[in-house]
Amino acid sequence: MYQHPTMDPQTQERLSTIRHSFSHLLAAAVQQMRPEAKLGIGPAIDDGFYYDFLVDQPFSLADLKEIEKRMRKLAGRKLAFSQSSMGMAEAKALLAGQGEALKVELVEDLASQGETEVSFYQLGDFSDLCKGPHVAGTQELPLKAFKLDRVAGAYWRGDEKRPMLSRIYGLAFLTPEDLAAHIEQREEAERRDHRKLGKEMDLFVISPDVGKGLPMFTDKGTTIRRALERFIVDEELKRGYLHVQTPILGRKHLYEISGHWEHYQDSMYPPINVDGEDYVLRPMTCPHHFMLYAARPRSYRELPVRYAEISPMYRKERSGELTGLIRVMGFHLADAHIFCKPEDVKPVFREVVDLIGFVMETLGLAERCWYRLSLRDDHKEKYIDAPESWARAEKDMREICEELKLDAQVEPGHAAFYGPKLDVQMATVGGREETLFTNQIDIALAQRFHLEYIAEDGSRRMPWVVHRSSIGCLERTIAFLVEHYAGALPLWMMPVQVKVLPITDEQAPYAAQVKAQLEALGLRVELDDRKETLNRKVREAKMQKIPYLCVVGSREALEGTVTATNRDTDRKSTLPLDQFAAAVLKEHAARSRVLAAAGAA
Repeated sequence: MYQHPTMDPQTQERLSTIRHSFSHLLAAAVQQMRPEAKLGIGPAIDDGFYYDFLVDQPFSLADLKEIEKRMRKLAGRKLAFSQSSMGMAEAKALLAGQGEALKVELVEDLASQGETEVSFYQLGDFSDLCKGPHVAGTQELPLKAFKLDRVAGAYWRGDEKRPMLSRIYGLAFLTPEDLAAHIEQREEAERRDHRKLGKEMDLFVISPDVGKGLPMFTDKGTTIRRALERFIVDEELKRGYLHVQTPILGRKHLYEISGHWEHYQDSMYPPINVDGEDYVLRPMTCPHHFMLYAARPRSYRELPVRYAEISPMYRKERSGELTGLIRVMGFHLADAHIFCKPEDVKPVFREVVDLIGFVMETLGLAERCWYRLSLRDDHKEKYIDAPESWARAEKDMREICEELKLDAQVEPGHAAFYGPKLDVQMATVGGREETLFTNQIDIALAQRFHLEYIAEDGSRRMPWVVHRSSIGCLERTIAFLVEHYAGALPLWMMPVQVKVLPITDEQAPYAAQVKAQLEALGLRVELDDRKETLNRKVREAKMQKIPYLCVVGSREALEGTVTATNRDTDRKSTLPLDQFAAAVLKEHAARSRVLAAAGAA
């Protein structure tokens, strides 16, 4: 299991302060260059900083060179960051007089929250409403470890009804080496971007006429998805799961009972009125599975009951956050709910962790993943009010992590509204942290839905529920796999596993025979008998990341062999067709991540 690299808190705080200070320096340089620019906000972010400006003419990439030059010149003056405080009325008057309407709005918001003073920072002739912190002076900024990066548009406060601002992004690190490594990592991430590779490999299409965030898989993309779906369904059936199917709609009343309408409504689509009854597109399957469980009396002898489903779901995302297959409006989740006796929640959860470990190893993602123990924070309104149940569930979750030696990072504030979570986090090739799978102990929904079972003594008791996802959202998982493998997926997932290339028309009949024999074994094979040069056919097949290219010429046709090129090693081997077929079939059945049927390293 991957150990997520963490920066010590003191260094992280210092880097965040440096990045925030660069943001302030950026704003000073922009207003020096374009005095009419009005200020939005300028926070530190994961790889640097940005600042939003309200301008008549948005900034272009060509502007960045001049702005960065001005930033370096200002920094060279060794200016101090000096802080002062001001009462709300005085601050509003000052900012209004400067025409800084967005800053006035921020002051008004702070006043509504009970604040009586606000902070300003002065840098030379430039002053900005800002709570800090900043470095003492520009001489502390690592000028060789920063650069302005790109420009973008951003709505004020993320609201599409508010003004569009011009955002300037910058990169900032502690050393030039860190900056160079980040740029190199990002360039590699761009080469591996699933959107780019998905187009080259013809895996999916996002049509503006269908809608943003609604990807359509081609036949090749669907083959990858089907391979993953068959893998996880078969594995779950082996482990005692009952696969079910439930509708994508549900009465709004169902989600009012569960609490999703109260706590999760912002991520749900508006109700659909049918004959006076409100229905919603489901954002999760929990209530549906609860209704299956509640459909008949349950005995303790049946527990645990494990309901699983590859379920279509719909969650509302801001259009600016929709990204390829990673952020979508409609997706398919390998979802499950396990109903168990309270005393069995630990062994049940251990089974869940074991399954997830197996899945990550099989997919080859374990090296990028780690566990996050997601607990409550102090914002009580975010969670169901059940202190004793929360305490017990969080205690159980901590003990499970300790017993399984998961070394999970504890992060308050990421719990579900109905219970703590154990998330599987992933470091993408671009260095982003994403949630791959999530697993939860539910402390409340069984009670809300009056779920029960007949105990051994004849009494009626309430089960505990474990929510879990074994392979995650199929769309996101495919995106992560394509990026992790740079499109060269393991053989068992690949849409085309073998491509047969006859050298001339004379070998076309034998090439067709090779294709038919391999397909009869259940392998996915394409025949390229176009009247094109062999070099062009090979080049195009390599773009498709096909594991094995089988060239057949007159010698192969005469001897019943194929000359196979291994995608991962680029080495060639001439093998009897039966031997090659058996070796590829063995790799496919074993879900091997190593290509060894021909030209192995």
